[in-house]
Amino acid sequence: MSITKKAFGVRELALAALLTAIVVVLQVIANFVQPVPGVSLTFVLVPVVIGAALLGPWVGAWLGFVFGVVVLVSGGATAFLSINPAGTIITVLVKGFCAGLCAGLVYRALAKGNPYLAVFAAGIVCPLVNTGLFFVGCRLFFWETIQAWGAASGFENTFAYMIIGLAGINFLIELGINMLLAPVILRLLNLGKKSWGEN
Repeated sequence: MSITKKAFGVRELALAALLTAIVVVLQVIANFVQPVPGVSLTFVLVPVVIGAALLGPWVGAWLGFVFGVVVLVSGGATAFLSINPAGTIITVLVKGFCAGLCAGLVYRALAKGNPYLAVFAAGIVCPLVNTGLFFVGCRLFFWETIQAWGAASGFENTFAYMIIGLAGINFLIELGINMLLAPVILRLLNLGKKSWGEN
């Protein structure tokens, strides 16, 4: 029986709490450590994927939600908050929540057939959903501002600016980190499952 099908016990809650703390610390570090201005070296989606895979989609959703909360309270969304506070809060929280939830659902769907594929797929889906919903939020709540930013940066096409100027490098870093660490994630999942007495 998988962990996701059992009632949450003390160990599951402890692991969820530990992963929550790791998400908070990694996001705070990402906000303040930028090797290149505007580019964050973030590992925060890794514990989201681990939690989603090991403890289920709803824990993944919780961890993604916490990621969003930390982005908001630590100043990671200041530029957008000054334009549309409600739109910023909705976008940041929904994209984090859905990224963790979708990663967990994808992992659950593929894990029995091929655990390696499940981890890689969850690791790819998490930043894809996160960035994709960021784009949706930009289109719904900040379009005129995004157009002005793009024009000021020399982009004739606003979507090109969103992909290259707003999300491009950070998205590629998040995706690369998740793919690079996928074997490590799988190893952690296997150790976690053994600690719960799973096969």
